Amino acid sequence: MPPLSDARLILAVDLGTSGCKCALVSLDGVVIAWAFRPVALRVQGALAEQQPEDWWTALLGAAGELLAADAARRARVVAVCCSTQTEVTVCVDRQGQAIGPAMSWLDSRGAAAIARRARGKLLNIEGYGPLKLWRWLRLTGGAPSATGRDAAGHMAYIRDEEPQRYARTFKFLNALDYLNLRLTGRCCATQDAMLTAWVTDNRDVRKLRYDAGLIRMLGIDADKLPELVQSTAILGPLLPDVAAALGLPARTVVVAGAMDNSAVAVGAAVGDHQTHLYLGTSSWLGAHVPNMKTDVRHKLAAVPCAVTGRYLAMALQSTAGANLSFLRDRILYHPDELANDEEHPAVYELMNKIAARVPPGARGLIYTPWLLGERTPVDDPHLRAGLLNLSLEHSREDIFRAFLEGVALNTRWMLEPFARLLGRDVGSITAVGGGAQSDVWCQIMADITGQPIRQLASPIQANAIGAAFIAAVALDELRFDELDGLRRVRATYAPNLALQRLHQDQFETFKEVRTRLAPLYRRLNTPRPDASPVAAALEPAA
Repeated sequence: MPPLSDARLILAVDLGTSGCKCALVSLDGVVIAWAFRPVALRVQGALAEQQPEDWWTALLGAAGELLAADAARRARVVAVCCSTQTEVTVCVDRQGQAIGPAMSWLDSRGAAAIARRARGKLLNIEGYGPLKLWRWLRLTGGAPSATGRDAAGHMAYIRDEEPQRYARTFKFLNALDYLNLRLTGRCCATQDAMLTAWVTDNRDVRKLRYDAGLIRMLGIDADKLPELVQSTAILGPLLPDVAAALGLPARTVVVAGAMDNSAVAVGAAVGDHQTHLYLGTSSWLGAHVPNMKTDVRHKLAAVPCAVTGRYLAMALQSTAGANLSFLRDRILYHPDELANDEEHPAVYELMNKIAARVPPGARGLIYTPWLLGERTPVDDPHLRAGLLNLSLEHSREDIFRAFLEGVALNTRWMLEPFARLLGRDVGSITAVGGGAQSDVWCQIMADITGQPIRQLASPIQANAIGAAFIAAVALDELRFDELDGLRRVRATYAPNLALQRLHQDQFETFKEVRTRLAPLYRRLNTPRPDASPVAAALEPAA
């Protein structure tokens, strides 16, 4: 289709773990400008929390920066559409005020509460009663995570361990739903935002509904769950005080939007079975498919998403770019006696440049990128990162390369069962997210996975572009099947066939490391009653 010729803009809001990015995007997906505000994350042991008010302050700050400088630009904005981090839980009262901090997708305090609900009386399969697991899988396509890090775990924890907060809670909301509440005053949830509460019947993606039996299994009062809406629903105009604060026309509408994985998928590849790879703080493989599917063994599922009539097949990696930010913030420039006051704004560019000098295989170094356990193809919160085969011959140059290759090896590990779920070779993979800006990393991904990697022109803006496309569909300006013609590709990276044997051997070693060390990690990282909490923080790679 020809590019849209009018000058209308979407204010796309992308709330991630590290902060809020706002972008002005044309209806055909061109990012005009963007701004970012950071948000603090508190991690202590199993606890991981953010303040919902910090999200709102960051949204107003980033959006205000974009809009304040140009009155003509403000007049062109016709809609606001958000995409946010998923598996985040906010309790709100009847006045729409947040009750306490939000539980992050990193928060695993709900593990014990979910274990109590998931267990059967006699027989259990990986901690789940067979009949309970069958019901979850048949109706939802998935099941509550044993880690307690999803919405089901969060709500179960609050119900069991914080009864006063539970009693005050009017509705449980995801981060997306909370922002929409602040923008419009309407308390509702998109179908993908409510997904990991595992209380919806997802068998007909066009007619999602809550299931009373699933709600009873979770042990939550049904009236604490919000109204369900489609991602392309228009929730109404901005609240007058919000419109005034941003300087936007009172007629500006708010589109329901989507979770970050759904929005990225819209921005990356909408056609059936077209695969994309998101490289941010965490990582995932995704592809739209026409039917609900589940691979219980490898923790894969095709679940409701933003695209009408389609499911999104997903394979999730807990930490990807977070490995690079850990290397930057905790090793290279950790604030201790060895640090200096010099800033290093281009550190990722330098790391990529240095890694490119190192031969493939990182001179025998193997890095396992499991800083926070893993989710696919094994759901094991005890796994940890490590460098293996380090010798006096190695330098930090080799370590940089090993970190990039480690994430790529983990991606290949996910890709094998993911391709089986799709029932076909995935073909070319579209790379998006902050990590996809790296030419070196894209080539490493191609070489190690054996698949061509297609790098979009604005990979870091995929969330914002996806949110803008969702808004354009909601406004009847575009159809989902027209989006592929609007994407702009910067480069395609073909696998180097000469490296096939090297990376096959490397991959087999990578899997063997997990098999051999998993029992040790389980012993080392099973919480002890006398263990003291350890604080940590994660920042995404730019």
